[in-house]
Amino acid sequence: MSLRILGEYLDLSPATISLVLNDAPGVRAIPQETRDRVKAAAAKFDYRPSFYARSLRKKQTFSIGVLVPELSDSYSALVLTGVEESLIEEGYFYLTASHRRKPDLIEEYPRLLMERSVEGFILIDTILQHGFKIPAVAVAGHRQIPGITNVVLDQRRAAELTLRHLYQLGHRRIAFMRGGSHSSDAEDRWDCLKAVAREFGIVVRPELTVQLMLLVSTPELGFVPACELLNRKAGFTAMVCYDDIAAIGAIRAIRDHGLRVPEDISVVGFDDIQSAAFQNPSITTIRQPLHQMGTIAARVLLQRVRGQDSVPDTLAVLPELVIRESTCPPPEKPKLSGRGSSRK
Repeated sequence: MSLRILGEYLDLSPATISLVLNDAPGVRAIPQETRDRVKAAAAKFDYRPSFYARSLRKKQTFSIGVLVPELSDSYSALVLTGVEESLIEEGYFYLTASHRRKPDLIEEYPRLLMERSVEGFILIDTILQHGFKIPAVAVAGHRQIPGITNVVLDQRRAAELTLRHLYQLGHRRIAFMRGGSHSSDAEDRWDCLKAVAREFGIVVRPELTVQLMLLVSTPELGFVPACELLNRKAGFTAMVCYDDIAAIGAIRAIRDHGLRVPEDISVVGFDDIQSAAFQNPSITTIRQPLHQMGTIAARVLLQRVRGQDSVPDTLAVLPELVIRESTCPPPEKPKLSGRGSSRK
């Protein structure tokens, strides 16, 4: 049914009906009884205002482009819940593309999305080289790029919570997993861990440090580097993993080497993904308020799209330490690495 036919049925002008159905400015001047008649008729005939007409009238598409490394990634999924919730409340639709951390796709997908007339971008854990012609907000973005607002975790505070917890338990020989260059948080998190370690008098030893190399979002991410650390037989009583997925893999590697978590080696994760609390043992971790970060990103982006408020270049949110079963005081007689990995 067209707007004209609906007008003939109600004996009202199409302009009046459009005002009511689009809740446009000036609609309050129309009697409530008339508004109720319009809505009842629209429901009866399943009439919906044309999205294209609305877009042309307001010169908006009410759509946002969202870029993520992988749709199946737990980190991105939790941020997306906050993004989605906020955009739906504001009547916006979003298009999502996963670039799998490939530089060519990170370049190409924004162009494809702009061809579909998105009004702005939300970029989750995506390393950018430049800005865009439309507003953009980066979650876990650390590069100061004109036109992009960064929503970041306070990595300094996260490092303090992690190392204070292990230090107070009595750990001094601590192994570290550095994030790979593909992760936008990696450099900042590592710099903060090193700085805080110096303050606590914790020596960051090269033989107890390993860098993640795999471009995966499975526990293999942490299994391989944890095996490498254990095979060095340098001896340590705690391991700081880059994220919870890596921690899950590390715990398996430790067990494959005949050691226990946390009795022989304590393990700390990062993010507090949904499965972290249900592992055996449950993982002590740094909780990022990922849902909140997604909500903030969507809210700030729409403010910028609408030109409503000026926002700072960076918005920092605070982490929280969640203590579970994977950490405890170190053993009186630390073991080096156990009996060796059961996997090749």
